[in-house]
Amino acid sequence: MPEATAEPTEQGREAPRGGWQPYHTLWAMLLGGWLFSYADRTITGPVVTWLIEHDHAMLGSASHPHALGGLIGSLFFAGYMLTQFPGGYLGDRFGHRTMLAVSLLWAGVATLASGLMTGLIAFVVLRVLTGLGEGVFYSNDRSLIAQRTPPAKAGLGMGVAITGLAIGLTIATISAPYLIDWGGEVLGEEDAWRMPFLVLGGATLAFGWVTAVYMRRIGGPLKATGSTLRLLGISAVLCAAVMAVYLIADGAGMPSWGVAVLECVLAFLLIGAIFARRSSKLGSVSRNRNVLLLSFAFIAVMWNLWFFSFWSVSIVADAAHSSFQNAALVATFNAGAGILGFPAGGRLSDRAKARGWGRRPLLIAFTVVQGVLVLVFAAYLQTNEKPSLWVMSILLFVTSLFFNALQPMAHALLNDVVDGAERGAAFGLFNLVGEIGAVVSPALSGTLFDHYGSWTHAVYIDGALMLASAGLYVLIRENTSRA
Repeated sequence: MPEATAEPTEQGREAPRGGWQPYHTLWAMLLGGWLFSYADRTITGPVVTWLIEHDHAMLGSASHPHALGGLIGSLFFAGYMLTQFPGGYLGDRFGHRTMLAVSLLWAGVATLASGLMTGLIAFVVLRVLTGLGEGVFYSNDRSLIAQRTPPAKAGLGMGVAITGLAIGLTIATISAPYLIDWGGEVLGEEDAWRMPFLVLGGATLAFGWVTAVYMRRIGGPLKATGSTLRLLGISAVLCAAVMAVYLIADGAGMPSWGVAVLECVLAFLLIGAIFARRSSKLGSVSRNRNVLLLSFAFIAVMWNLWFFSFWSVSIVADAAHSSFQNAALVATFNAGAGILGFPAGGRLSDRAKARGWGRRPLLIAFTVVQGVLVLVFAAYLQTNEKPSLWVMSILLFVTSLFFNALQPMAHALLNDVVDGAERGAAFGLFNLVGEIGAVVSPALSGTLFDHYGSWTHAVYIDGALMLASAGLYVLIRENTSRA
């Protein structure tokens, strides 16, 4: 039976009485989940940058190392994208609590294993498997918050929880050079890159166990066996499909960005098959006009998120000719802004909804401002031979502040336009489509850098995509009745 009907879903949804509430604890635990899962996936970018700078044997003698490094990130997101929709469906069937615990434990094991691999193909397989396990977290996190939080605080709850994303990004980015240095002391220079995966994977595994204990406490036993077996079966098929596309396309000499596009095509072929088999419930979500507009607009959001998250250290290092450590410190201004932006965006969204304004106008305004700021950042890089680290820090922070604030606005708006019973499937579809941006962005941006020798073109594309997404938000029909 789906969790939506099998559990006391109204727990924690009573009118606020003041003080700490059960749903606050839930927000904190999910914040931790976002923190560890995002640290696990973010660490790949700085590690790849280090491997490129040190001409490491892991990347072989690649003539276009940034394109290859970006493709590694893109393949992670191919896996992550492919379990978005199945993850939401499995959460509706086996319970959102169960899938959240399974996702974190899976991510911990796969990240640890990534640090033990000795060849590029094996490493890529583990990164794809990590993405497949982490892909089920998002739709179940959003659904559980909506299920157990007072409706008037849903946007704030989603913003607070996803603040863990920014903290995880910050921790992974700022700790990468120090963990690699430690790895050099303990494991030797050749294997120094392994340490970040070993440390973060172990931490995620420990927090996954804590999460499983908490999820059992708030709702009873978890349906872990059935859900894990189903996820393993789905992931085995999807991982084989992702790697087959990669190996065939790479063998045919296709560019890295082309491989990433093919992975997106694969995703929609597989999801199309799911729709064909389960057309009743899933089909209604796929025909929801507002859900589709939000989903396609979010392609730009995920493009921006993983362009800067994966390549920010390289962007700063290349533009300012700074060291790996200094570039990582500057890049944290991009990641750290979410600590303020996420909860602020959620709270502003809730207030706008409560006053009858709706969430959409704020979402449009913040998206336009963010897009313009990205274009300003691109122009600054283009017109300055050696940009100031301080100016880049300020631009990255302010741009990221608006970017992170708009995300919980979109999440809360999606929650408003779907029925509760379809929430998991809707959030799964939303992030599935949005992840197209995450899959293509690292590989295409790396290819552009290898071609032009500069990140400027990639930054301009990013800003243009964000402005285009604002146009899609304009088309959304929102019920602006007071919450």
